[in-house]
Amino acid sequence: MRQRELTAAHWGVYEVDRDAQGRARGLRSLPEDPDPSPIGLSMWAAYQDALRVQWPAVRRSWLHEGPGARPELRGREAFVRVPWTRALELVAHELERVRSTHGNEAIFGGSYGWSSAGRFHHAQSQVHRFLNALGGYVRSVDSYSLGAARVLMPHIVAPMEELMASHHGWDVMQANTRLLVAFGGIPAKNSQVTAGGAAEHRVRSGLAALAAAGCRLVNFSPVRDNFDAPEGTVQWIPIRPNTDTAVMMALACEIVRAGRHDSAFLASHCVGFERWATELEGRHDGTRKDADWAEAISGVPAQTIRALAHDLCSVRSLVNVSWSLQRAEHGEQPFWAAVALACVIGQVGLPGGGFGVGYGAANILGSPHTRFSGPTLPQGSNPVKSFIPVARIADMLLDPGGSFAYNGAQHRYPDIRLIYWAGGNPFHHHQDLNRLARAWRKPETIIAHEQVWNAHAKMADIVLPATSTLERDDIGFATREPLMVAMKAIAAAPGEAMNDYDIFAALAKRLGATERFTEGRDAGAWLRHLYAESRERAKGAGVDLPDFDDFWQQGEFRLPPASRPVVMLEDFRADPLAHPLRTPSGRIEIHSGRIASFGLADCPGHPVWRAPREWLGAAKAAGHPLHLISDQPHTKLHSQLDFSTYSRANKVALREPVVMHSQDARARGIRDADMVRVFNERGACLAGARVDDSTMPGVVRIATGAWWDPTCVGEPGSMDRHGNPNVLTQDVGASGLSQGCSAQSCLVQVERWTGELPELRAFALPEFETKNGSGLADLTR
Repeated sequence: MRQRELTAAHWGVYEVDRDAQGRARGLRSLPEDPDPSPIGLSMWAAYQDALRVQWPAVRRSWLHEGPGARPELRGREAFVRVPWTRALELVAHELERVRSTHGNEAIFGGSYGWSSAGRFHHAQSQVHRFLNALGGYVRSVDSYSLGAARVLMPHIVAPMEELMASHHGWDVMQANTRLLVAFGGIPAKNSQVTAGGAAEHRVRSGLAALAAAGCRLVNFSPVRDNFDAPEGTVQWIPIRPNTDTAVMMALACEIVRAGRHDSAFLASHCVGFERWATELEGRHDGTRKDADWAEAISGVPAQTIRALAHDLCSVRSLVNVSWSLQRAEHGEQPFWAAVALACVIGQVGLPGGGFGVGYGAANILGSPHTRFSGPTLPQGSNPVKSFIPVARIADMLLDPGGSFAYNGAQHRYPDIRLIYWAGGNPFHHHQDLNRLARAWRKPETIIAHEQVWNAHAKMADIVLPATSTLERDDIGFATREPLMVAMKAIAAAPGEAMNDYDIFAALAKRLGATERFTEGRDAGAWLRHLYAESRERAKGAGVDLPDFDDFWQQGEFRLPPASRPVVMLEDFRADPLAHPLRTPSGRIEIHSGRIASFGLADCPGHPVWRAPREWLGAAKAAGHPLHLISDQPHTKLHSQLDFSTYSRANKVALREPVVMHSQDARARGIRDADMVRVFNERGACLAGARVDDSTMPGVVRIATGAWWDPTCVGEPGSMDRHGNPNVLTQDVGASGLSQGCSAQSCLVQVERWTGELPELRAFALPEFETKNGSGLADLTR
């Protein structure tokens, strides 16, 4: 019997399917995965698609006229195919020109890290290591997914990475939790994903086990079907988007007014409760934050809030918040309010009690498996101190030298002349894409490593073809997953595509940075080195990894379960003096003196509800009366594999669906499968109507990830033809604390499309000019 062969992707671990002659012909789901993701199965065909970038290509005007030529033509102009030697010369000379003329602070190293599940061929680590070897670059911090939470949580409890890896195991919750209240749902579609590859998808089975154990499941959400428990086991409480903080504050207020708060826990493990109690009672503004107050804001009946406040203190309870809640204006507040509410209840650190910050957001949360640090490519040190919060890239490009607040300090935007991007797609992740397209004209040169001709590639000046996960050797590993995988290349790279590492090594040689970048190792030697380092760290966690040759031959290693059940903040609960948190006080900070000292009007020192500029209670709702939710897709990760057959099958007339309530559809004369125009003052997109009462009236949703396909790049009135919601979302920071993404604070209008459908160009190859490069500008001098 042939030994099984595995590979890993962010959606899971998969078996390689080979024919009788031993030729790879596809992928199969891992048999022991209780809920395998079908997304990764589509990789095999997708990575053989004609949309793959197969040769180096340079935008025509840039090649003819030099850096900075006609930037307004990015995304509209033909490319010229060039040989690798020419492409590498162009990139190397441009990097040298910019850093010698303007300094390394003029180079932005862009990435979002999702190009590979492998821990070595991880584009974000590769591009950052390379740019550090050249003297540094302007970096981004935090993420679009967790911008507000990553800044807030270390101030009040612990860093998000630490919390995510220490959430209660599903087994602990099954045995102990009897009331799970989720704000924003617990969607299994989001937890299909883990950086490094999920071998056991646990959300559906975990929720099913909770329901079977008699746990009551409550979902506060504008969406009914984002809580993946067995049918009939979830109580759905519709809530207006962006108002969750008000309901959490009201729950806390009602608990305190009833005298049911845990005063002993608040005194021993928390600081600042008295300050927050003043806010709840309304002693400063004259408004008590009780159930009646919250009903007027959220639409949740006051009686429902009061009854739940009683129940939360009667049984072992857990309050969970989805990551989507902090992707909004004042996004810090729902996470802070959830922590504060859990402290008022007093069950933090008890098995199955307290709070969760993202069950359902990623597969790591709830894992029972051993935690240790796996293989990681070191990125080196970056002498450039300038940075931006990741969601502020358009601001940086449009306002060089301008100031911005971040985490208690003032900073200035650098003057970027060159963007080097590998991994991720800014024309998916970012908001207000028409604005980003205008900002994209500022740099003189944009270089992209890409696998496919998406908008990211089409908007670049130099495009270098990169290999996919299936075309290179690597090591698949994800924190708290049970498998480490020897990812052996199972497909040939198309055309002249190269590994990111080999591209950077070739550039480093031209720029005199070979030793700093490669340390004398090729890719195979790096795999051995990183594995050996990881093996030593594993011993500290009680895991005995085999030597590399045995691991590579076996193809996989199964990690043991954790030595004891995973209970979040258990040691802190047992003895807060012996196991203090890394907050200023060592305790949970319901009121943060440090944040209060920043003097931010939009993020004071304790949880508050502040009305965003765009929500259903805003004046703007008179003209744009629908709140748009842009959630994660179930058929792809971000925009990856949007061109796959699996993703395309979910579309309506090749456009991304917009889900709307029958009441809203009927008022606009819209029927299921009609083409509609979704719009506001920032832009418009075409989408296919899905009339479905899983959303509450007044709310529509479009999943992110449709490849951006504008009618006219960066121009006012440009319409996306494909259903990308980020032409509609606002590009403003969550607050002066985090500057996080605020995509979920967005109002739109929807109307039936009656005109002729414009030709979809999202999946079309760009135009190519057939020239051999002679007679072009000499850019290598």
